Amino acid sequence: MGRHYTKALFCLWVVAAVKGALAYSPYAGEDVPRHVFWGDTHLHSNLSTDAFVFGVTLGPEEAFRFASGEQVESSRGGPARLTRPLDFVVLADHAESLGMMNLVRTGDERVMGNEQLAGWHRTFTRGSAEEVMALRRQFLDRKARKKAFSLLESLSTPELVADIWGQTLAVAERHNRPGVFTTLLGYEWTSAPGGSNLHRVVIFRDGPDAVGQLAPLSSTRGDDPLQLWAHLALYEEQTGGQVLAIPHNGNLSNGLMFPVAERLHGRPVDADYLERRARWEPVVEVTQIKGDGETHPLLSPDDEFADYESWDLGNFEGVPKTPDMLPYEYARTALRSGLQLERSNGTNPYRFGMIGSTDSHTALATAAENNFFGKHSGVEPGPQRWKHIVGRAGEGMVKGWQMASSGYAAVWARENTREALWDAIKRREVYATTGSRMTVRFFGGWDFTPADARRPDVAAVGYGGGVPMGGELSGAGQGAPTFLVAASRDSLGANLDRIQIIKGWVGEGGETREKVYDVIWAGERKPGPDGKLSPVGSTVDLDQATWSNRIGAPQLSAAWRDPDFDARNAAFYYARVIEIPTPRWTAYDRRRYDQAMDDQVPMITQERAYTSPIWYNPDR
Repeated sequence: MGRHYTKALFCLWVVAAVKGALAYSPYAGEDVPRHVFWGDTHLHSNLSTDAFVFGVTLGPEEAFRFASGEQVESSRGGPARLTRPLDFVVLADHAESLGMMNLVRTGDERVMGNEQLAGWHRTFTRGSAEEVMALRRQFLDRKARKKAFSLLESLSTPELVADIWGQTLAVAERHNRPGVFTTLLGYEWTSAPGGSNLHRVVIFRDGPDAVGQLAPLSSTRGDDPLQLWAHLALYEEQTGGQVLAIPHNGNLSNGLMFPVAERLHGRPVDADYLERRARWEPVVEVTQIKGDGETHPLLSPDDEFADYESWDLGNFEGVPKTPDMLPYEYARTALRSGLQLERSNGTNPYRFGMIGSTDSHTALATAAENNFFGKHSGVEPGPQRWKHIVGRAGEGMVKGWQMASSGYAAVWARENTREALWDAIKRREVYATTGSRMTVRFFGGWDFTPADARRPDVAAVGYGGGVPMGGELSGAGQGAPTFLVAASRDSLGANLDRIQIIKGWVGEGGETREKVYDVIWAGERKPGPDGKLSPVGSTVDLDQATWSNRIGAPQLSAAWRDPDFDARNAAFYYARVIEIPTPRWTAYDRRRYDQAMDDQVPMITQERAYTSPIWYNPDR
């Protein structure tokens, strides 16, 4: 009897131990994003006609190999490699004349019937280096380039497009390794009415079986975003898949990217436009090689960090920029406009998250200042690239030194797969950086405390007591909202200067306002009488193109309550994280090539991150 009793107790103990073991892990069954994944959603290879004619020789194979961490040889013949692999990439080649110049180069019989293309083929295959260069130089003239693109597009039959698109998808599928490296499928729709940039990157959640059923939409079939959105709806209807679009930063749109009353070709911003834009475009690219698109010093005169890598000369066709265009080009003012539009029309088309990407036309997704391969192959690393012409904007030419070594997309997702990454982008749990891989968390709630910011697991506190970046706060009447923000420096990068929260809101009279709050910072600095912090200082040694982390902080975190909250007014909040000063890519080039550069060339930068906003709406 005693033996059986002891055996029964032992069995009960085993069962209890097993049950206890099953319930022991605090992360079992957890359904929140624990990992930040780094990628580039805007990369071009030689399948893009403009990249090809500028001299890029690398195709999709090399683009994926490089992004996943392999060493490749650049178009100009030097070894190139990332310090760390990316987690994902979107090869976003232009839909317009996709891959046609590769057919010209290889002498594909389907295009050799055209005398001009046959002549180009002979030059590319049998011409001297000088003749090839002369042909490429012809394309530097924008009118000649547009004429060539038009010819290629006219010969781009549905059968050719389907064949090239299918091959492109097959290459991406070969490089897709779920959990390790993800190739999100996509392309660029390159609308540029009158030379104003309305480009969008289209990204699919699905694999090639679905994506291959419908060819990429060329903007030659219509330059209105409504036509693109209709095409995306058609894709979802025909395939059962899912797709979204990401607008480029709007600084070359000459006031067309974020319209409020009148949009493209004088058409009104009506309910249909507002609803479709809100449906199809959940995030916006706010920083890339062609400058930064968060805000502009004329739009945010009280923001000492507003004038960062600004491109404000005009559009591609030489139409100069005028101040009245600026409010419709930058993310912060678009976020403000969205609040007004929601108040007057019931829909906020600019409830978007923020990411960065390169827009590199070299097939090399590089955004680090000391490893920057430029906008296109004509300005890859070399002693004179700082003064080479990159392209035209407004009435002037953009020189090499004006390129920004930027940026990357950071995505908080549960796993590194197409589905998980796409879902995170769709729900706006993403942030932009100018190239640094700093880790940033941002949550909004009603009762976060300073003690929460000191907790080792900020994410558990944030998800448990609020909403993450990209979310919306509800619950008016509970007092002012609180925000939990935490940032850690890039493990191979610079310390942090400060974390700021940018707020935009609608005032009682219907006008929008903004304010930048310094929330937490490194060192013992205190705000001055004007409320501003003094600069963090600088350790940059320009002669050696180096810096040290003896200033700044490796980590910063805080819980912040809005001191100016009015429960009646809709608002948005996002975090901006600023690093200490470091050498800009031009400083590395000056050191590497022992080059004297003009005084106007900037040598120092302060890398930064922009989180997706969190919105407060009193009517929800």
